[in-house]
Amino acid sequence: MNLPNKLTILRVILIPFFLVALMVEAVPYGKWIAVAIFIIASLTDMLDGQIARKYNLITNFGKFMDPLADKLLVCSAMIALIELGRIPAWVVIIIIAREFIISGFRLVASDNGVVIAAGWWGKVKTVVQMIMIIVIMCDFGGDVVAVIENVLIYAALALTVISLIDYLAKNKSVLSDTK
Repeated sequence: MNLPNKLTILRVILIPFFLVALMVEAVPYGKWIAVAIFIIASLTDMLDGQIARKYNLITNFGKFMDPLADKLLVCSAMIALIELGRIPAWVVIIIIAREFIISGFRLVASDNGVVIAAGWWGKVKTVVQMIMIIVIMCDFGGDVVAVIENVLIYAALALTVISLIDYLAKNKSVLSDTK
C-alpha cells in the first residue's frame, strides 16, 4: 500500500477520535483537540492527492477511498454539529443526500468497469465544507463571526448543488443501459 492510500486510511481512523473530542464534554479542551484532529485529517486529504499526482501513485483504491474518506469525515462532523446546535439539519440533509447520490452513481459506474475520480467542483466543495466546519467548531462568537459562519454554510450548500449537477452532467453516460 502506497503513502497516499495510507494517508487516506489515517483520515478514516481519525474520525472516531475527532468525534469523541468534539462530543464528550469530559474531554479537557475537547473542542480544540477536535479542531486540531479535523485540521490534520483535512490536510491529509490535500497531501495524499499531491503525493499521488507527483509520484504517479494514483490507484483505483485511492480514487474510490479518498472521496469516501472525505465524505465520512465531513458528514460525521456536520452531524455532530447538528447535535451541538451549530448548523441547521436541513443543510446537512441536502449535503448528505448529494453524497449518497454521488456514491450510488459511482457504484453504477464501477459496475460498468468505470472508476470516476473527484472533479474540480467536488474538490472545491470539500475544501469549503472543511473550512466551514473548522470555523463553526471554533465558535468564536460575535455578530461578525456569525455572518462568516452563515456565508460559509450557504457557500458550502451552493457548491454542493453545483458539484452534483456538474458531476451528473459530465458522467451521464454511466446511466446508459449498455456496458
